[in-house]
Order: sequence, then structure tokens, then C-alpha cells
Amino acid sequence: MGTEVAVNPKAYPLADAQLTITIMDLVQQAANYKQLKKGANEATKTLNRGISEFIVMAADTEPLEILLHLPLLAEDKNVPYVFVPSKQALGRACGVTRPVIACSVTSNEASQLKSQIQQLKACFSGLLWNVRIVLMHAI
Repeated sequence: MGTEVAVNPKAYPLADAQLTITIMDLVQQAANYKQLKKGANEATKTLNRGISEFIVMAADTEPLEILLHLPLLAEDKNVPYVFVPSKQALGRACGVTRPVIACSVTSNEASQLKSQIQQLKACFSGLLWNVRIVLMHAI
């Protein structure tokens, strides 16, 4: 028996292993630079206030529906979002000992993370673009 948990198909787009490492790295740096809001409620607030660069959500959240309002809101605000496999790993990247189901990296013009955030956002848009192409062919 494997220790892998079956990922909910609603958790889309899901980052692959390499992208997950990159995301966790940037989340950790954002926490150090005080550019991170942890939790679904805080992530929702950053989207509503227009200060979110991107949203990261955990695919192993139970029930997943408690954070599925975030992709809808993120799309309304043109903010990229992505799912990572583990809430425990996301919590560690956020610098806390508890699992974190969602977080938001916030904007700061004077940030040293600006270029890394832009590169990661380009990766996310590639993921979402692939989703739209698949959906268009399915119709």
C-alpha cells in the first residue's frame, strides 16, 4: 500500500513535483519577507483587496469544497492560482507547524521577490492555458 492520497480531481491545476518545489521555495521566501497571508479566509481577503500576486491551495484538503470559492474569485480578479499536493508541506513552507490549506503571496513593489513571482506567474498561466485548450477541444 502506498502512502499517496488520491488527489481530488476538482483540485485543478495541480502542480507537478518540480513546480511544487519551486512554489514552496517562493512561499517560504514570501513568509520571510512578510509577503504571505496564510489560510483560506486571509487569502480571500487579499483577493478582495486586490493585493494578491497568486494563490496556492492544498489538494488534500478535506472537504475540498471549503476552498473552492478561491479559484472562482481568483479568476474574477485575474490572479493566478495553483494546487499543491500537501497541506502539511504548505504549512511548513509558510513557516508554521500546522497544516495550511491555502495561502496568498501579496504584492509589494519594492520586493526582492518581484522577478521570481513574475516567473512563477508565467508558469501558472501556462498551466491554465493548457486547461482552456483541453476544455475547448472537449466541447
